[in-house]
Amino acid sequence: MIGQPKGECTTYPILEQLASGGSVSQQELADLISHLDGDLRRRLHDLAHKTRITAYGTAVYLRGLIEFSNICKQNCLYCGLRSGNKAVSRYRLQPEEIVDCCREGYALGYRTFVLQSGEDDWYTTEKLVQLITSVKQLYPDAALTLSVGERDDECYTRLYAAGADRFLLRHETASAPLYRALHPTMEYSDRRDRLSSLQRIGYQVGAGFMVGLPGQTAADLADDLLYLQELQPDMIGIGPFLPHRDTPLRDELPGTVENTLDMIALARLMVPDALIPATTAMGTVHPNGRELALQAGANVLMPNLSPMSVRGKYMLYNNKICTGDESAQCRFCLEQRVKSAGFHVEMGRGDSLKHLSRSLQEHRFT
Repeated sequence: MIGQPKGECTTYPILEQLASGGSVSQQELADLISHLDGDLRRRLHDLAHKTRITAYGTAVYLRGLIEFSNICKQNCLYCGLRSGNKAVSRYRLQPEEIVDCCREGYALGYRTFVLQSGEDDWYTTEKLVQLITSVKQLYPDAALTLSVGERDDECYTRLYAAGADRFLLRHETASAPLYRALHPTMEYSDRRDRLSSLQRIGYQVGAGFMVGLPGQTAADLADDLLYLQELQPDMIGIGPFLPHRDTPLRDELPGTVENTLDMIALARLMVPDALIPATTAMGTVHPNGRELALQAGANVLMPNLSPMSVRGKYMLYNNKICTGDESAQCRFCLEQRVKSAGFHVEMGRGDSLKHLSRSLQEHRFT
């Protein structure tokens, strides 16, 4: 067993190696994941917490999330928004409604807005450019994050030129067979290509994966982590697989809190400068799931600024929390949770350390 306890003077060579910036093989990492338990798990989480404190201190960055369309052309087997789900009540916010959400969020102190949707082609490049321009003209000091799926290079370039700062595009899984099994309308190679293009254009890029997918192995999870280490994204989103009642995976078991926390902690060790959200899915699967994620290395929360009338319709999985909270209530609740977990809220842009370092280097040479 990798890292098996041997008494009071226990050491875990692989964990210490990861925490010091060292590399491990896929087999070593898969063995570690397979044997995480007890003292080994506690040591992992402790190292991840210390790594996070070294990088970002006790700050937890709040982003205002606006889920502006649940219309999606893709048909991913796990997602409640999949095109094949005829039971979902579809909606699409108009650009002016999205700007109103940003206006409310700005008044509440948010300085990052995350605009997220399904892959909705009604929102053309031109419409997204106009939307981004409108938000940036009103709030030039705020960061704007997009999560709208796969687009071509021309679109990504124009959105970046219009003022988009960040782009979230989870790679979902680094296993090609598993990706193809779960994404009948998408290509594994396209996903990786889009992430590379986003980085090349200049975005702060977010990738990530689900834990506990049907058929997923420890080796698959090791590949996910090694891919992230290679990609070095600015943001990493990791959450448990949670089934949705109107999908083909409705009867599958959900991912566990413990395994998801392990992946968050390992991601923190392997990409120490990344911003890592404590996801709503974690809060859905466990009453204190987000607090546990913060203590295992996460440092971002994304409260919902979407209109109350549509929050219950953006249902990626069953029993999603926070669909009935007013925006002000949601911020107050999260602040209390953050404090109870031993951290403090930061309402600024909260750029990644990688981005700040890159900006500093560019400034020195201009």
